[in-house]
Amino acid sequence: MSAPENSTKTVTPTLSNDGLKMKGVQIERNTETEKPLDEDIAAFFSNDDAADNMNISFTHASAQKQKEQQGKFPFHALDTRAEFVGNIIISQTLDFPFGLVRSIHPSTNKLSCCDFSSQGKFLAAAGHEKKVFIWNLKQSTRNSVDAHTQIITDIRFKPNSFMFATSSFDRTVKIWDASNTKKYHKDLVGHADQVMSMDFHPRKTNLLCSCDCNDEIKLWHVKESSCFRSFKGANRQVRFQSRQGNLLAAATGNMINLIDVETGMIQHRFEGHEEDVRALCWDVCGEYLVSTSQDSARIWSIQSGGKCIHELPSSGRDFASCTFHPAYSQVVAVGSYESIYIWNPTMGNRTWKFHGHEGIIPSMANAPETNMIASVSHDQWVKIWK
Repeated sequence: MSAPENSTKTVTPTLSNDGLKMKGVQIERNTETEKPLDEDIAAFFSNDDAADNMNISFTHASAQKQKEQQGKFPFHALDTRAEFVGNIIISQTLDFPFGLVRSIHPSTNKLSCCDFSSQGKFLAAAGHEKKVFIWNLKQSTRNSVDAHTQIITDIRFKPNSFMFATSSFDRTVKIWDASNTKKYHKDLVGHADQVMSMDFHPRKTNLLCSCDCNDEIKLWHVKESSCFRSFKGANRQVRFQSRQGNLLAAATGNMINLIDVETGMIQHRFEGHEEDVRALCWDVCGEYLVSTSQDSARIWSIQSGGKCIHELPSSGRDFASCTFHPAYSQVVAVGSYESIYIWNPTMGNRTWKFHGHEGIIPSMANAPETNMIASVSHDQWVKIWK
């Protein structure tokens, strides 16, 4: 196998070529580009135009299983031995499977966001069709609701609840109940521009944050449907820090603002991306933040004051989304055009590619209770991985 395209000085074991025979893994690929969007703020949904004749080397990623102690240890070198079973990679010593387990085609238009409920019982997805699709994964049932009058930009479940929120180009945030889709709950109205993202606080579950395309962030009392604070700092995505929620990661342009939730003041500014930041995800303990842009995926250390400790150049792969693996705290899944890359940043930026979509993958979500990852794409499909 040729050396990985994102090589470092780290010495790593040599891998055989046997794994390249598995279904869905290619050394070279030709892709047909989708037509560009004619909607406003097309950049939010990423560029569907993929580079033709992309030459990509694929290498192995593995991680030490820490399900009971996720996030307690810093990133470090891990064992890389692996074997292949069908379309699943399994580490010989760490029992690390990953593969596509379910495909769902709910929509007639592009999907742009998804999220799991806290226990992994429900999965919700939405996008250009302006509907929310909700699956009860334990009962294998599906419902849908006409949610907004314009494109839905984000979906987030309330912690330890079946309640979830949606944001939209129609300038509103709405609250729903996944267990009873006929029951409509609340409107949060007050943004002057298209709402791009929102998130529930992990502990103060009556607190919700949202941002619009004009860089305005609003903090809401959900029960009262009232905004109690507004400040500037995000126009793409907002995510509360896991567990404590003391900090808010806010993506604006090619920067990430780390904002003190109590004061609204910027504590740190993460700089390094060349292109606009498209997605953010905290690790389970709120110590690390992963971000993606068209140029790279990056992992930032909060304890070091926002230092970028790992970087994966996209090398033309058009990175669009990201999530930490729900069972392997040192492994990151990165969504791109048509494929998901499983990235172990500790071993010379080595990645494995899994082809699963026919368009850009603008959103992924993880479910720690079931160890699943969901991905949605402009190809109208929802894919579930484990």
